[in-house]
Amino acid sequence: MAHHDLQTVSHECGDCPIRHRAVCARCESDELQRLEQIKYYRSYQAGQTVIWSGDRMDFVASVVTGIATLTQTMEDGRRQMVGLLLPSDFVGRPGRATAAYDVTATTDLVMCCFRKKPFEELMQSTPHIAQRLLEMTLDELDAAREWMLLLGRKTAREKIASLLAIIARRDAHLKLKSAKGSIVFDLPLTREEMADYLGLTLETVSRQVSALKRDGVIELEGKRHIIVPNFDRLVEETGDDSDGGFLV
Repeated sequence: MAHHDLQTVSHECGDCPIRHRAVCARCESDELQRLEQIKYYRSYQAGQTVIWSGDRMDFVASVVTGIATLTQTMEDGRRQMVGLLLPSDFVGRPGRATAAYDVTATTDLVMCCFRKKPFEELMQSTPHIAQRLLEMTLDELDAAREWMLLLGRKTAREKIASLLAIIARRDAHLKLKSAKGSIVFDLPLTREEMADYLGLTLETVSRQVSALKRDGVIELEGKRHIIVPNFDRLVEETGDDSDGGFLV
């Protein structure tokens, strides 16, 4: 597993950019001090594998910056992207010795890691961590059910709009802003990765992104910098109810 342990980068938990959304979000100061004792940082370059499916995983972690993908490889060698890990998302499963999926850094990635055994012990004595992890797990379950709807029933245009809305909403929340009005963000995925994740062809992704741009739903600066002039208009394009949508 290629990675670099970061000795020079050290976020105090109280100053962490994902503090308000991560697994430690509900921790009191004394609980944060206990987490400080078992945490360390790891960085990965874009394209590097964090963990292979089936490998022993001796840590759990929160994504601090960057994006990673969860991928499942089938017996015949075909690979399917089954999830995205965005900043504040939790990696690993307490109580499980091995990784369930391949985890790959899509962009340069920094993770705040916790040694698994001490973290599991801390969960037993710190209800705030266990409660927050349960909340995140249930949110992930809801998002997975919504994703089943997206893959099974939505049009190509709705799929693209839904993915953009998910990323825009998460980016706004991390910046402690509300997801409304004009939103600007950088798309962390290539067109090829979007196609893989959404079950579309590269040509279809490019065509639908161009159509959203032509219709004024989004503006593009380069291939990755996206401006959403009106977030409500983007949400309308997802096919979701106005008060519904993904939990991210």
